[in-house]
Amino acid sequence: MESKRGSRLIRHKRISLGLLASAVIAAWSPAGWAADPFVVKDIRVEGLQRVEPGTVFGYLPVRVGETFTDDKGADAIRALYNTGFFKDVQIRAEDGVLVVQVEERPAISQLEFVGIKEFDKDTLRRSLRAVGVAEARYYDKALIDKAEQELKRQYVARGYYAADVQTTVTPVDRNRVSVVFNVEEGPVAKIKQINIVGNKAFKESTLRDEMQLSTPNWLSWYTKNDLYSKQKLTADLEALRSYYLNRGYLEFAIESTQVSITPDKKDIYLTLNIKEGDQYKVSDIRLAGELLGKQEEMEKLLQLKKGDIFSSEKLTGSTKAITDLLGTYGYAFTTINPQPQIDQEKREVALTLMVDPGRRVYVRRVNVVGNSKTRDEVVRREMRQMESSWFDSEKLQQSQARINRTGYFTDTNITTEDVPARPTRSM
Repeated sequence: MESKRGSRLIRHKRISLGLLASAVIAAWSPAGWAADPFVVKDIRVEGLQRVEPGTVFGYLPVRVGETFTDDKGADAIRALYNTGFFKDVQIRAEDGVLVVQVEERPAISQLEFVGIKEFDKDTLRRSLRAVGVAEARYYDKALIDKAEQELKRQYVARGYYAADVQTTVTPVDRNRVSVVFNVEEGPVAKIKQINIVGNKAFKESTLRDEMQLSTPNWLSWYTKNDLYSKQKLTADLEALRSYYLNRGYLEFAIESTQVSITPDKKDIYLTLNIKEGDQYKVSDIRLAGELLGKQEEMEKLLQLKKGDIFSSEKLTGSTKAITDLLGTYGYAFTTINPQPQIDQEKREVALTLMVDPGRRVYVRRVNVVGNSKTRDEVVRREMRQMESSWFDSEKLQQSQARINRTGYFTDTNITTEDVPARPTRSM
């Protein structure tokens, strides 16, 4: 028996399905016998090539002078495997010396792509690094499989549904491997037909004009709008919803979308099933809440009147105009909540705009950030909103316009923040 030869062994082998973390660890001696605990006189690590010994010591649950047990051995092996650095770990005891024998995973020496035309290779390397695959990192088949799926996802996003990715892993010297992704891009799938079902008030061609996605045309080489994209479809569905809501169709709904691709993965058919509902008019629109004695000014800003066809765009414009108005009086955090009351029989909607101006605030400080070359003074002299004065949204807009006209900046963004300790101040 091995225990009689003065050497005890714990060995943990990886299971092909990746169940190693919960696998049963072999006992110290044959037939499942447990080893007696012993006091560790010294610790020795063998088999390291790139990993520092300190990394291994950091995962061991025992130090020199402490008692080593089977449970601590199991914990140590599990922890070392979970680092991802090793493909095999053994722990044995030799006359009170704890010996940790490891076999490191190979490192990726080279990452190459063959057959790729649609993407820049450096861009792909960056995307694969995000999933844990890069040169100098340790090779893990599970991560390589994940990288393959990421490459396929990148191709599908550009309409290459027939793209195929195969990986070749070749061992090289010094326990390293070369990883090559062989890609057959195949043809790009284009939208062959877009069908909209359920439309009555508007022609199908009119609705398709509101969408980004389209069938191939003479501008498709530039816009790429004939290539299906889930993101573009989501944007198109919102565009259709806005189109109907701006024309009074409050009950408009998209009931389903079907995307089908031909067996040769060259053509895509897109079908949208919609429900228009009835067109609604505005029976009444009024203001409520804290109006601060400015109801007359606010009513002049309402873009919807009694008898108008309801429009979501005009309703949003009305609330924004009132918010901006109150902003000029120092109310930086106004909220307006439209409350509709729908009469389905008369096909009318009554709107109540609940106004909550919040508290009036003044500006404590104006902070300038993002100007790496231009001095703060250049920005501040264009500001119309002064410190220690009441907040004024109109002056902020003027300030932003003046800063943009200097030509020193590609983008200017002005934000307001509460000062927690001084609730009457902003920025």
